[in-house]
Amino acid sequence: MKIVFHKNFEKKYVKLSSKYKIKVKERNSLFTNNPYDPVLNNHALQGTYVGYRSINVTGDLRIIYKYIDTKNVMFVDIDNHSNLYK
Repeated sequence: MKIVFHKNFEKKYVKLSSKYKIKVKERNSLFTNNPYDPVLNNHALQGTYVGYRSINVTGDLRIIYKYIDTKNVMFVDIDNHSNLYK
């Protein structure tokens, strides 16, 4: 699976602490090998984000993504739970 990064995701990623950047890289690797690994808590979203999915990076940090096609996904946003789902 190939991950493409939306510019909104990239802007927020740059602002993360190095600790979180390491966690994001670990989760990206895990996601690439198995997008439905239980550690990721991969789940479909509703409401404003219908058609998107979310994975956990840490207890509160989430990545929102969508499938482009069967082999490619786009990471659209990254932030803590309360900021993403206001």
